[in-house]
Amino acid sequence: MSNKIRIPLIIIGFALAVLSGWVMVSRLAAEELWGYWPLGLFMGGWMGLALLTGKRWAKHPQPYRLLGLSTLTGILLWLGFPNLPFTTLMFVGFVPLLLVEKTLADWREAPAKWLFFKYSYHSMVVWNILTTFWVANTAFFAGVFAIFVNSLFMAIPLVLFHQVRKRLPSLGYAAFIAFWLAFEYLHMRHQLSWPWLTLGNSFAQYPSWVQWYEYTGVFGGSLWILVANVFFLKLVQNYYFKRIKIALRKTIRPLLLILIPILISLVMYYRYEEGSKTIEVVVVQPNFEPHYEKFNIGRLQQFRRFMQLSTEAVGDSTDYLVFPETSFGGIDQRNPMSSSVVQDLRAFVDQKPGLKLVTGVSSRRIFRTGETHTESTREYVDPRTGQITYWEAYNAAMQIESGRADIQSYLKSILVPGAEFLPYRDIFFFLKPLVDQLGGSMAGYGKQEERGVFRAEDGTAVAPVICYESVYGEYSTGYVRNGAQAIFIVTNDGWWDLTPGHVQHLQFASLRAIETRRSIARSANTGISGFINQRGDLQDATQYNEPIALSGRIATNDAITFYVKYGDLIGRVALFLSAILLLNTFVRGRMKK
Repeated sequence: MSNKIRIPLIIIGFALAVLSGWVMVSRLAAEELWGYWPLGLFMGGWMGLALLTGKRWAKHPQPYRLLGLSTLTGILLWLGFPNLPFTTLMFVGFVPLLLVEKTLADWREAPAKWLFFKYSYHSMVVWNILTTFWVANTAFFAGVFAIFVNSLFMAIPLVLFHQVRKRLPSLGYAAFIAFWLAFEYLHMRHQLSWPWLTLGNSFAQYPSWVQWYEYTGVFGGSLWILVANVFFLKLVQNYYFKRIKIALRKTIRPLLLILIPILISLVMYYRYEEGSKTIEVVVVQPNFEPHYEKFNIGRLQQFRRFMQLSTEAVGDSTDYLVFPETSFGGIDQRNPMSSSVVQDLRAFVDQKPGLKLVTGVSSRRIFRTGETHTESTREYVDPRTGQITYWEAYNAAMQIESGRADIQSYLKSILVPGAEFLPYRDIFFFLKPLVDQLGGSMAGYGKQEERGVFRAEDGTAVAPVICYESVYGEYSTGYVRNGAQAIFIVTNDGWWDLTPGHVQHLQFASLRAIETRRSIARSANTGISGFINQRGDLQDATQYNEPIALSGRIATNDAITFYVKYGDLIGRVALFLSAILLLNTFVRGRMKK
C-alpha cells in the first residue's frame, strides 16, 4: 500500500474517532444516548492505529496484504452475524485469516514466534467492534473491556492452532476446529465469560436452518461453520494455485456440507408439532429508559404505568402476567410482603382467579446474627451508632399467584461481569473505581446454585430466566431438567439504545426454544417483547421504545430433548481432543530439541 493511500486512510480513521468521541462527550453532558457513535470511535481509532503501525508488525514483503486479509475476516464474520441477512458468509469468514496463517507458516524468514497472533488479534478486534460496539452504551469502559479483552481470548485458540500446524501439519486444521470449540466451551464457564459471539449463535435469525440444535445445541452450529471454512480454504487454495479442475470437482463438497444440514433441518421444522396444552400469557413492556429515567422517576409513577398496561390486556382467561427485569426495587427477600408495592401487586392479582404474576425485582436480604456470610456479602455502617449491618443484594424474579399465600422467588445466577460482580476480585482489586462507576460493587450480587422453577397450583411450571442467562444454552437446560414446561425471559435491553444488541438478544432466545423445545414468553423493559414457539419462530413482537402489553397463547411441553439431557457434548469432546493435540505438540517439540 502506497503512502498516498495509507496516510489519508489514517487521517480519516483518527478523524472519525475524534469526532465520535467529541459527540459522545457532548451527548453524555446533555444526558442523551450514544447510539452508533461508539462504533465510529472504536473502528476509526483501531483502523487508524493498525494502518499507522502495520509495517512494524513484521518485515514481511506484503504486510498490508496480510492486514487486509485479516481485516476481511473481521468484516465477513460481522456480516454473517445477526441481525444482518448474510449468514452464509460465516462459512467463509475465517478463510482470509487462514490464508494469512498459511502465508506466515510458509515464510521461512518469519522473525517472531507470535507474528500470527498480531493478525489474529486484529481480526477478532474488528469483528468484536463491528458486532458488539453497543456494549459501550451501557458503560464506556465495559465496552472497551468487552471488545479488547474478548478479542484476546479469541486469538488464543488461533495461535495454538498455528503452533500445532507447524509441528503436526496433517492435524493442523483439525486443531483449528478443536481449539476453537474448546475455547467456546470454556468461555461459557469462567468469570470473564462473554459468549455473545459464539459461532453457533449466527443462525439465530434463521431458526428453520438449525432445528437439529435440539441434539447439538449451538456447538453444532459452531462445528458446522468451522468445518465449512476449512473446506472453502482448500477450495480457494486450489484456485489460487491454478488447479482449476481439482477445485471445480471439489466445489460440490462444501456446497453439500452447507445444504444437507439445512435440508435436514427444514424437514424437522415442517414435521414438528407442538402439543395441544397451552397457556395464555400477557407480557408487559413499560418502556422506561434505564440510563436517565427508570431509576430516577418515582415508584408510584412506574407502578401506575404497569397497572394501566396490565389492566388493558389481562382478561378472565389470562394465566400469566409477565413484567421485565428489575421492575420493582427495595424488596425484602425474606419477607416480600413487607413491601407496599408487593402488597399492591398481590391485590391486583387476587382480583383475577387463576392469574400468576412473574416479575423481575431488585431485592436484598439482611443477615441475621450467626448466619454464614457469602462472597457477595456487603456491609453498612450506621454513621450515628457505628453498628454494622451485613446484607446481600439480588437481581431476582418472583411469582405471585392468585389465592396463594407464598411467593416463589429465583435469584439470577449468571451475572454480568463488571456491572453485577467483579470477576476474580482478589486479582483485580484495583478495578474498584471502575466497578463503582458501572453501578456495581466489589461484593456483587448474590445468586443460587440450582435453576429455580416457578410451579403453580394447577401444575404448570415455568422457567424464570433473567436477561443475560438466556445467552447460555446448557445453563438454560437446567430449568427444563427441573420441570419447566415453558420459559419466561425477563430482561431490560434498553441499555444499548437503538442498536443491534437488543435484536441479537431476542434472536438468541429462538435457539433456546429449539434446544429445549420450550415456548418462550419474553418481557423487556424496552427492546423487544413477544412470544417464540418451540420451533424458534417469533410469533408476535413489540417495537423498540414502545410502552405496550401483548397477549398470546403459547404451548407447554414436558418432553426432554437430547440436548437437555446431555448438554454440550461437542464442546466436551473438543476439549478432550484439544488436550491430546497440545500434549502431542509439546512432546514433538521436546523431541526435536
